[in-house]
Amino acid sequence: MSFSEQDKSKIIKEFGYSETDTGSPEVQIALLTSDIQRLTEHFKTHKQDNHSRRGLIRKVNLRRSLLSYLNKKDHKRYAKVISVLNLRG
Repeated sequence: MSFSEQDKSKIIKEFGYSETDTGSPEVQIALLTSDIQRLTEHFKTHKQDNHSRRGLIRKVNLRRSLLSYLNKKDHKRYAKVISVLNLRG
């Protein structure tokens, strides 16, 4: 369950500050959100896949900590990411 290069570069272009920006919290949150959505779809057909479920929980916790960091650093950027990704709805 990995990204294609086109999907990843599209997300980086949309949320990053430059073409090579992969470290900003916005890009990391967007990539994690895309991966979480992909894994959620996977679990609709593979309910017993507990090994991948552990990875999903890890990604959700990492995204939560990145969102918390961004909220503390710059609330405007946090609000923008939340609204664009339709999180905490």
